[in-house]
Amino acid sequence: MSQHKPEQKQNQPPSPGPFGRRGPMMPSVEEKANDAKGTLRRLWTYFRHYNWALLAVVFFVIVSSGLDLMGPYLLSRAIDGYMLTGDIPGLLRISIIMLVVYVGASVALWLQAYIIIGISQRAVSDLRIDLFTKLQSMSLRYFDTHLHGDLMSRFTNDVDMISNVISDSIIQLISSALTIVGVAVMMFVLNVRLAIVSLVAIPLAIFVSQFIAKRTRRGFREQQEKMGNLNGMIEETITGQRVVKAYGREYKALEQFDVANRELQRSSTYVQIFAGVIGPLMNLVNNFSFAIVAGVGGWMAVMNMATVGTIAAFINYARQIARPLNQIAMLYSSIQSAIAGAERIFQVMDEDPEIVDDLQAVAMEQIQGDVHFSDVSFGYEVEKPVLKRVDMHVEPGQTVALVGPTGAGKTTIISLLTRFYDIDSGAITIDGNEIDKIKLDDLRRQLGIVLQDNFLFSTTVMENIRYGRLSASDAEVIQAAEWAHADQFILRLPKGYDTVLSERGSNLSQGQRQLLAIARAILADPSILILDEATSSVDTRTEVDIQRAMVRLMEGRTSFVIAHRLSTIRNADKILVINDGEVIEQGDHKSLMAQKGFYHNLLMQQYAGLN
Repeated sequence: MSQHKPEQKQNQPPSPGPFGRRGPMMPSVEEKANDAKGTLRRLWTYFRHYNWALLAVVFFVIVSSGLDLMGPYLLSRAIDGYMLTGDIPGLLRISIIMLVVYVGASVALWLQAYIIIGISQRAVSDLRIDLFTKLQSMSLRYFDTHLHGDLMSRFTNDVDMISNVISDSIIQLISSALTIVGVAVMMFVLNVRLAIVSLVAIPLAIFVSQFIAKRTRRGFREQQEKMGNLNGMIEETITGQRVVKAYGREYKALEQFDVANRELQRSSTYVQIFAGVIGPLMNLVNNFSFAIVAGVGGWMAVMNMATVGTIAAFINYARQIARPLNQIAMLYSSIQSAIAGAERIFQVMDEDPEIVDDLQAVAMEQIQGDVHFSDVSFGYEVEKPVLKRVDMHVEPGQTVALVGPTGAGKTTIISLLTRFYDIDSGAITIDGNEIDKIKLDDLRRQLGIVLQDNFLFSTTVMENIRYGRLSASDAEVIQAAEWAHADQFILRLPKGYDTVLSERGSNLSQGQRQLLAIARAILADPSILILDEATSSVDTRTEVDIQRAMVRLMEGRTSFVIAHRLSTIRNADKILVINDGEVIEQGDHKSLMAQKGFYHNLLMQQYAGLN
């Protein structure tokens, strides 16, 4: 049965190299159309688990808004009922009531803020977990074709934008809506005619907010995309700082940064100016409304159609209704920015992983190591095959060497064996089971891999080695390091095995990093061992020691070895010579030399280069 890889998108750039080698920082594919309502519904799923807490927030918002609304009403009663009549005891009583009302409103305001912050942080934490979990399921092709800095920006800038809006804006939005409704009700209770005049600004404010909101969300989305591009450029430059300095390309990095920074500046300037217009416009609308209330109210007072206390209450209510209208208008910009960030997050979460367990995948607790490639073809790009009809059979315990010129397809074969990518046609079987029918966890748990460019984490030496088998004891870790001949330099480090490595292990030499990676693979005790130029960065003396350790490690294990120095694979049970994606010769060292073909010529060229 043939294995089939999901159809590759035509607009995706090719992966420059398998095995997780860093791909070019390419922009993401075209994004989906905006869907504000759908995005908000999806965001709500992260909050519906906290229904009781949300109800408590709403309750305290109602309490604080209601108490705020009582203030102007009590002021009206104080003026008309006590001040104008000279009732000092009554005025004292109502003043105490007003003090209690405002203190109660402040307490309710603090409680609602305390609860909503807790809810927002827990919900956003859940969102981050889901996003990170999703990224762990994505294939290497996804990381090869997306800006690393942009993905980080979605984790930081976009998630933080959502968190800030939820913490700061949800309460304000509910409170503002309740305040507007409450103010409107109180106005109609006091004076119907003046209430109708006072509320003329609300439809106008809604129109202005919607008009601007439609134009700002697209701008905020573009701004956050430009921010992601800038982060990607910065992350790439920092990671490649040695190359930048080695070639004196600081000016080139500055030029690239200037271009990305100016694009972000243009995008941010446009959206911020547009969003900034809403404040002055809302002030204009509110001042217009306030002027109408003052003018009409004064005329009604003169005509004895309203009391002085009522006019004072209306002026206070007019100011109160202006505040939530302004808040809602300003919140529109923040909410649009949060929606844009959420859309970018959900875009990642909507991606379908390319490499997944088949519904009929079988568990393999112990792989024996019988590997068979049958008519396998594969390409990182459609219509551009890297491997062409590759056939090979490796029996359990055999050591197979893959040799050939750079770019021939050696590492691609390893990438397919580890199922970092799925083949286009043909079949790969392990112990008679097609590789896409084996559970990924079982497959990769029994693979030991040492790459040419190994990654070390910013933790201790002990934990970096233990990454090969998390359940290993300290003694087992140390034993693996001794077998890899890494213990000698480890013990010379400031804190030995407890020395914390810097990012990517940059405080170690390339050879030392390679030794730690070999120790990690030894600790994993794999059924299938993969060595991709495992000794390319160590000196000759260390290479001899490692070769002895490798011989012991490879005993009883199926091993795949890639090496440009052909002298290191003389004792392999089988040597596959690969050129231009095809297996052109295979056999052991002696038989291939006797053929005087491609392998013979490669070896002679290497010997000639050494002389």
